[in-house]
Amino acid sequence: MRIAYILKRYPRFSETFVVSEILAHETAGLDIIIFALHPPVDAHFQDIIARVRAPVSYLPSRHLRGSQLWQTFQDAANLLPDFWSKLPISQSEDVQDVYQAIILAHEAVRRGITHFHAHFGTSATTVARLASHFSGIPYTFTAHAKDIFHESVQPDDLRRKLNDAAAVITVSNYNLAYLQHQYGAAAAHGRRIYNGLDLSQFHYSSPQDRPNRIVGVGRLVEKKGFADLISACEILAQTHQNFHCQIVGHGELAPVLQHQIDRVGLQRWVELVGPKPQEEIKSIVQEAAVLVAPCVVGTDRNQDGLPTVLLEAMALGTPCISTDVAGIPEVVRHGMTGIQVPQHNPVALAAALSQMLEDVALRVELATAARCLIESSFNVHDNTAEMRQLFQRQPVLATTSGVTQSVSVLEEVN
Repeated sequence: MRIAYILKRYPRFSETFVVSEILAHETAGLDIIIFALHPPVDAHFQDIIARVRAPVSYLPSRHLRGSQLWQTFQDAANLLPDFWSKLPISQSEDVQDVYQAIILAHEAVRRGITHFHAHFGTSATTVARLASHFSGIPYTFTAHAKDIFHESVQPDDLRRKLNDAAAVITVSNYNLAYLQHQYGAAAAHGRRIYNGLDLSQFHYSSPQDRPNRIVGVGRLVEKKGFADLISACEILAQTHQNFHCQIVGHGELAPVLQHQIDRVGLQRWVELVGPKPQEEIKSIVQEAAVLVAPCVVGTDRNQDGLPTVLLEAMALGTPCISTDVAGIPEVVRHGMTGIQVPQHNPVALAAALSQMLEDVALRVELATAARCLIESSFNVHDNTAEMRQLFQRQPVLATTSGVTQSVSVLEEVN
């Protein structure tokens, strides 16, 4: 097998789950090439990215004149069998996606790719689907959250992608049930494969002797629910509870959240610390008495599928409080592996925080059970082995000869 990973941008600061997945495949000996639709825009990157061996190729992204596009079509027709007869499938697609798909198909055949896998059912999967159609190379994709639930999702478009994919992976049972309910037969070949962790990188430590520190980690956007965490901290401060809360991350709501902290005078108790490298985040999380992921369904219907930070905290031995959004109850099982509170309920969240800070025995009990769950269901090596079985089952639908004479038009980064 030679697998092409199709990503909208690579690398991305917040998508460590993709990098962990690729690293696990590489450990198992899988040959991977990464194709990105766009270059990165983040100012910082996680250290884990340096461990990836796969070369990265950026698909050309530019405004095309008609003559350039037609020349691209002609070049593709010289390599891809029946290209002209397959082109009409792209007539309703964005011209940029079509152009990148043609380049991807050309490069995939040239490089001997046997399978495409995309993350998120948006533009990356659009390009993978079209490239699959042009080249005869099958594709799969992983659906996460925004690409399923957000108000911008176009049902007919997602249905086509589900229907044409050799298999569809999603990250929780909740997501899978939603897709199968909404899209019926098109999602019948869906599989739930959890995002996993390399547990050799997440060493368990008992939460028994930790300071009264609360931590939240994530992008500062509506669906993360950090406004509710700040409101809960206000309640705790009013009851003279001894604690300190750190919120790690960056995002569009940073000024709004800081204003909320300042307005109610919580500067002594709550701190926005900005983005941090993964290794530093691990230390912050493992030094906390509790991690809070107060996720909500946003006004745009956006929501988290199953936040990776919950898995990481549970692996590290930090007990978690979260909500019942999407797949979260599959990992934060109330009273067994963590505590659940209702969305948008700072009073309930404050009560759960107070309980977790004061009851050391409860913290240890929940953390122990949570680590066992992570070991049994969220090991990245076990979960990526399931993915490779799906990749291997899909035969290449078409081949061509004379591939080595073709010239690459991509910029490749090793």
